[in-house]
Amino acid sequence: MFKKIATGAVIAATALTMQTASVSAQETLFVPSLSYRTGPFAGNGIPIANGFADYFTMINERDGGIGGLKVVVEECETGYNAQKGVECYEATKGKGALVYNPYSTGITLQLIPKTPVDKIPVLSMGYGLSAAAIGEKFPWVFNYPATYWDQMSSIIKYIDGQEGGIKGKKVGFIYLDVGYGKEPIPLLDQLAEEMGFEVVKFPVGVKEMQNQSSHWLNVRKEKPDWMIMWGFGAMNATAIKEAAKIRYPLDHFIGNWWAGAHADLEPVGEAGKGYISANMAKAGTDMPAVQDILKYVVDAGKSQVSDRSEVGKVLYNRGMLNAVVVAEAIRIAQEMTGKTAITGEDMRIGLENMDLSDERLKELGLEGFTVPIKATCENHGSGGPIFMHQWNGSDFERISDLIPPMTDRVRAMLEEAADKYIADKPGWQTQDCG
Repeated sequence: MFKKIATGAVIAATALTMQTASVSAQETLFVPSLSYRTGPFAGNGIPIANGFADYFTMINERDGGIGGLKVVVEECETGYNAQKGVECYEATKGKGALVYNPYSTGITLQLIPKTPVDKIPVLSMGYGLSAAAIGEKFPWVFNYPATYWDQMSSIIKYIDGQEGGIKGKKVGFIYLDVGYGKEPIPLLDQLAEEMGFEVVKFPVGVKEMQNQSSHWLNVRKEKPDWMIMWGFGAMNATAIKEAAKIRYPLDHFIGNWWAGAHADLEPVGEAGKGYISANMAKAGTDMPAVQDILKYVVDAGKSQVSDRSEVGKVLYNRGMLNAVVVAEAIRIAQEMTGKTAITGEDMRIGLENMDLSDERLKELGLEGFTVPIKATCENHGSGGPIFMHQWNGSDFERISDLIPPMTDRVRAMLEEAADKYIADKPGWQTQDCG
């Protein structure tokens, strides 16, 4: 009898727990944050995680959430490790997760096959698998405002507009020798063939990030006219210091948007003057929404930022932009489904109907913050333009107009890559956008 009573109590308690969890899930909007505040890339991961969390805290404090429901952001530490990223995904997906922002190409590649099974979308904002921009083949993955291939084509376009063009020039490509760094190589090689320039590649292993002297001796030997960097973390500052050491002209050294933040250049200081990188969102705090973050979150002691001055820096603002996009997708999903407590399936609808226009950005208190982002069933990458900013020795200054990608070249290559990705995956879920 005791066993029966005990068993009954356990069943009752379990039922109560499940019921409570269900009610809780209905009363909140759960957004996991796959953060990396530790490990070799923590210097980048910390401001990104802070900007992401602070925007949602501000929305909760100022507006009471989205559609009347508070947003719950739960961080899970990945250390920028793909296996830990998968473990975080498995540990949090059952809590009503609406979307995953992996902040790692390696983690993104691991999660892509899981998305149609678990019906939870992945937003790899400006990184990840470029081919996922093809919405017909990747219904559950989004990588706007631009893919790595879009970004590379814009960088090449920028170089082509300088000093008589890129034809006949030698372009050095120094990159972190992981999936992230290798991602744009197919497009770079194709553009080199089509536009008549030479590419010399300099892969940097993770263990070599802070010891690149041999790489830059090779750069000095090859004498490239331009250098492009697909770096991350400590690799970036080290590369810029080494470039300055061999007197490579830093105004001919261009990083992608993960190789051009305050975290990369502040350790370099005046020696990095002239270095250029791409960007997707402006830095600074001179926007009403950012001022609200300072008021409702940072000054109220509800942020993890170590210093108020961290707000407005490149990576903090990029994490905030990621949150803006997620929040807007939640709002769109609520409107389109008529539900406030949405699911991952509903969230996919919101992401696919993203229309973050200039007008909407102004309404959000973020006028001029980023380029408009508009998704469709066919286009999950947006193909938005980028801009260049340059380090002046103490801060970044914007130096270019918006540079659209070479969509005519990139789209066909993305479609081919998407077909290749799913060719050996029978039963892969696609969608008809007809």
